[in-house]
Amino acid sequence: MEKNKKESFLSKQEEKLGVLIWFRLSRVYNQSIRQSNQHLKAWNLSAAQFDVLVQVGSHERLTQQELADKLLVTKGNITQLLGKMEELGWIRREQEWKTKYISLTAEGQALFDEVVPQQEQFQASQFDGLDREEKKQLLELLKKVQKQS
Repeated sequence: MEKNKKESFLSKQEEKLGVLIWFRLSRVYNQSIRQSNQHLKAWNLSAAQFDVLVQVGSHERLTQQELADKLLVTKGNITQLLGKMEELGWIRREQEWKTKYISLTAEGQALFDEVVPQQEQFQASQFDGLDREEKKQLLELLKKVQKQS
């Protein structure tokens, strides 16, 4: 009976450790998102707009469905966002038969060229407290956790 109590105790300790890791990961993620949103305000960009800018700018031309798939949202969820970005002159939508294609305008490309390198540098700087080996280890651990899900 003593062995079962010890196993139960160890199981509860592992569970508690898993919950603590989850809370820490959530806090780091939320903090990163807040800081990222603050950084993007310099260009009057929301995080969602930045995501669209990166995806469309990286692929030159995407269908609305391809963009939705890359952003992990439904096609309908991005319609309003795309409309706003089109109003701002950053993207253009072209209908070819039943398919809507999205591409950057010259103004959108200029914004992409300015913002993306600075945002990438900002994001990378959030890990400046880690040395190269620690960064690689963290990346591998996160991949391992993701595969398990």
